Amino acid sequence: MANLWQPDVTVASICERDGRFLMVEERAKSSQKVVLNQPAGHLEDGESIIDAVIRETLEETQCHFTPDALVGLYRLRTAEGKTYIRYTFCGNVGEVDTSSVLDPDIIRTHWLSFEELSAKENLRSNLVLACVQDYLSGKRYPLDILCEESL
Repeated sequence: MANLWQPDVTVASICERDGRFLMVEERAKSSQKVVLNQPAGHLEDGESIIDAVIRETLEETQCHFTPDALVGLYRLRTAEGKTYIRYTFCGNVGEVDTSSVLDPDIIRTHWLSFEELSAKENLRSNLVLACVQDYLSGKRYPLDILCEESL
């Protein structure tokens, strides 16, 4: 029997405030390198895609996220042959909620302009800039495009 190919499903949030984007500085589990990324993470079993991006943003920034639109779906294949399917949303975050617990892999958060972000050499992947560029070009899809049903 052939091996079953199973991509990882991830979610990410783009939060812009005054021309700056909310980014997380984190230690990548796979490489242990310090990288910059949007608040992002994996979809958990039984969780909706929208609930996942709300949860991941809170865990990585201590801010509550309200998604407004889907920016896009992205496929990333790593040099090691792993494939990620990434749902990227845009929306708004509130102020820091100190009652929430920050993910232990997060070092700190940053608000960076597109120019500052473009100059960074430690982006988690090329999707970080690609998603922001799509956001800046106006790509938006309504949240109801996501149809989730259980059998």
